[in-house]
Amino acid sequence: MQRRHCARPPLNRRAVIAGALAGLGVATGARADTPVDKPVIVASKSHGEGILLGHLIVMILQRLGVPVSARLQLGPTRIVRTALTSGEIDAYPEYTGNAAFFSGTESDPVWRRADSAYAAAKAFDARNGLTWLKAAPANNTWQIAVQGGLARAERLATMADFAGAVRRGLIELAASAEFVESPAALPSFEQAYGFTMPRERIVMLPGGDTAVTLRAAAQGISGVNAGMVYGTDGAIAALDVAVMSDPAGAQIVYEPAPLIRSAILARHPAIGPALDRLFGGLDLPTLRRLNARIAVDGDTPEAVARRYLESLPPETPSPGRSSP
Repeated sequence: MQRRHCARPPLNRRAVIAGALAGLGVATGARADTPVDKPVIVASKSHGEGILLGHLIVMILQRLGVPVSARLQLGPTRIVRTALTSGEIDAYPEYTGNAAFFSGTESDPVWRRADSAYAAAKAFDARNGLTWLKAAPANNTWQIAVQGGLARAERLATMADFAGAVRRGLIELAASAEFVESPAALPSFEQAYGFTMPRERIVMLPGGDTAVTLRAAAQGISGVNAGMVYGTDGAIAALDVAVMSDPAGAQIVYEPAPLIRSAILARHPAIGPALDRLFGGLDLPTLRRLNARIAVDGDTPEAVARRYLESLPPETPSPGRSSP
């Protein structure tokens, strides 16, 4: 978004304006958008987890007494990322794996381990004046969930096990066209684990709603017994499915973390430690549970975020630090 440029008013008009402001008690020696008073603009993407994490960031900043303005549900990755790099917003929750595509290095194996993916994302965006704060230990990457009964009967726990079940003709998969056709999704699994999923055994669904593929796998809809999922999907905890682990690292790691302009951290240094503590506690079971309250129970992301923060124990002051 372009800022509108206005012509400078004549000197006498400026004097009148200054006099009026002085009468209202407004200091005219400082800019109206002095950094101390300017709110931190926090945005999010439009999906449930993104909105939840955006609310958590907003609420933490409010607790710190940092002026904040929320622009949640701003749009998809491209729109929110552009808003951040252009300075229209100051922070939003992003996934480490997306930095692989921002940097054009998605084929680099560095993105397939949590620690190296985070380090690579942090190093890439440091040159852009952006800081990745601590990532939540919860991988929201593409995975495959298998009907619980089948997984128990066939002892399926990993993608290597899944590959063996495919070879034995046991799997009927529900997935989106993107999951089936994107080199980063099913083909990546096939290459890493040495199997080929017969296309006639795939029920291709329009769109990418994992709630539909999960339910199809759990309930055996249309003969399906496996479905694509994201690692932190809330419905996983509510359905009888087993999510296959990926020991070979076929998929890029997508751990959520606050991505924030470095200048904001310099202005408000308490933000970093506070958000590090928050995201450090959002492990996979916790994030799935919170997402389930939105996707399954129908709670709003804002209500779920508020209750979660209220459930956390109060921060214990560190040695030498006085309580407020």
